[in-house]
Amino acid sequence: MKPYRSMLFVPGHKPSWAAKAVASGTDAIILDLEDSVPAADKADARKTVRETVDRLRTEGVRADVWVRPNSVDSGLFGADVEQVVTAGLSGLFLPKVFTAEEIVRIDAIVSHIEEREGLEAGSIGLIVSFETAVSMAHCEEIAAASPRISSLLGATGPNADVGRELGFEFTPEGLETLYLRSRIVLAARAAGLHHPVSGVWQDMADLDGCRRFAEDNRRLGYRGLVVIHPSHVAVANEVFTPSAEKVDHYRRMIAAFREAEARGSAAVDFEGQHIDLAHAKTAQGVIDLADALAGN
Repeated sequence: MKPYRSMLFVPGHKPSWAAKAVASGTDAIILDLEDSVPAADKADARKTVRETVDRLRTEGVRADVWVRPNSVDSGLFGADVEQVVTAGLSGLFLPKVFTAEEIVRIDAIVSHIEEREGLEAGSIGLIVSFETAVSMAHCEEIAAASPRISSLLGATGPNADVGRELGFEFTPEGLETLYLRSRIVLAARAAGLHHPVSGVWQDMADLDGCRRFAEDNRRLGYRGLVVIHPSHVAVANEVFTPSAEKVDHYRRMIAAFREAEARGSAAVDFEGQHIDLAHAKTAQGVIDLADALAGN
């Protein structure tokens, strides 16, 4: 998966909001058919989302386009994916998953639709949102359940599904979710998924709080933020983009290490720090991320 610093939710039944999302500079748009769409509007929203995906593909927008369908246990999932899996869709952002078996079944359904629609096999990705206690208890199995899985979401917003499921009280410091968020990062990395995303910050006016929340999750190993308001996109993009100073520091580090290698040494004193191959690999990872973001 491309690294997403920001993924912005857009209510699926409000097509004009997609243009605002594109203008925000978000790396990816999530057209929502679940919680932000009233029950009475679900059927029409499917058609609207399909039209929006087609329109954005025609316009050649930079942002990737994802859709959050309703959960499998809602009874609406099948109708959702039948309508929205089409050319121009990057994947499905799955809410309220329970088990790895559920992922396997979703994979089979998507494979069938890909073949029917003439899409490249395996081209529709899956991002798993951990919002149920069962899924969180089995996040490692779920992360490895399908090669379609592109990323995992460690969601921790106040008063929403995760908090209700686990019974914790949300704090900006996040100690009550530290174990959960850490375990999901570990599950992602163990499954070869290098860009887990966090979310969401629900106070739309508190940009400083959003920044602290994003920075805390970046330090923990997350590489992007799922957001619910366009004003949060710039914050997420800045926080999850390696700074020019950091990239320059790591380029110098690699150059110093290579010079040491050429002299027959496997380690070097770089600006007062002991540096060896492990550090050079870490530095290259940051540079590769920066280069990938620059090419988005």
